[in-house]
Amino acid sequence: MIVCLCHRISDRHIHREVRSGTACFEQLQDDTRVASSCGACHDCAREVFDEALAARGGCRVAGPATPGPVVVALRR
Repeated sequence: MIVCLCHRISDRHIHREVRSGTACFEQLQDDTRVASSCGACHDCAREVFDEALAARGGCRVAGPATPGPVVVALRR
């Protein structure tokens, strides 16, 4: 099924990207441009991505892809 009409991205394409190592939705968007134009497919693309990740044995990470700052207290 075609998920993104703007960039002709199918559910199979998303599953293939996940099988080849794509681990976050933002990376999928960078690599395929899915859900990056009109936005109409965003929810469907995210759902297919999450299904593909679950099928691969991964899990969706809640929160930002990059960690925030680490606070370290130095003692003298």
